[in-house]
Amino acid sequence: MVKKKVGDVSQDERIGWVHQGSALSVSKQCELAGIPRSSWYYTPRGESEENLLYMRLIDEQYLKTPFYGAPRMCWVLRQQGYKVNEKRISRLMRLMGIEAIYPKKNLSKPESGHKIYPYLLRGVKVERPDHVWSTDITYIRMMRGFLYLCAVVDWGSRYVLSWRLSNTIDTDFCILTLQDALNRGPQPEIFNTDQGSQFTSPRFTKVLEDRQIRISMDGKGRALDNVFIERLWRDVKYEHVFLHEYQNGSDLYKGLAQYFRFRNTERPNETLGYKIPWDVYRNKQLDVP
Repeated sequence: MVKKKVGDVSQDERIGWVHQGSALSVSKQCELAGIPRSSWYYTPRGESEENLLYMRLIDEQYLKTPFYGAPRMCWVLRQQGYKVNEKRISRLMRLMGIEAIYPKKNLSKPESGHKIYPYLLRGVKVERPDHVWSTDITYIRMMRGFLYLCAVVDWGSRYVLSWRLSNTIDTDFCILTLQDALNRGPQPEIFNTDQGSQFTSPRFTKVLEDRQIRISMDGKGRALDNVFIERLWRDVKYEHVFLHEYQNGSDLYKGLAQYFRFRNTERPNETLGYKIPWDVYRNKQLDVP
């Protein structure tokens, strides 16, 4: 039998060895798995109650003033009597996945290895359902913690085609939400996103390219390029999330399921001439005054 050195095997093989050799010492198991021994004892910590409070306040203020960056957010919290510094607020905003909306330099500079597609919707009139879909991610608070919400919405009817919750902002989470929408049957002519790394990922764009769906991306820092889903986030939070104090992700999921069902099939939409999104979407007609 030929013995392999630790450096000659894959990470999967190493982890397999650890699972099969539970009698090994902690040091040996860490060596085989290729991780520091200190990681063995590390338990990830959530945000403190204080930081969760600041995130709730930032979230509410951001809906009112999405052009506020960390300095102004810091000023707002200080005006309310909280002793915060800009460094902390900046970190929490990054954790929440939000940034101030304003034109920035080097807008066309893509993230390393990611392609940025042009914005295709300037001056385009959305004439029917399934003409344009879009997606985005937002922070959703709970009583003790938070999750992220991703949704796909049809521009013409304002119908929410799919949505998912996750405890991390990752590409897989966004791909699954996209696939949920596409698995319904119809597909859009154009799919619009922002320039977030999840949406510029080749794995995400490949799903669209394989179906020959044209990809459109907002200019960085231009919220109005994706205005319909920004309005969706505002409505979700003011009409539902801020009215409840969900204890856990399971309760939040049930509550959002009820809200999206109500929004899609019962709530009249003012911009649709007080029509119901599902009625407009299923009839595939967009006759709005």
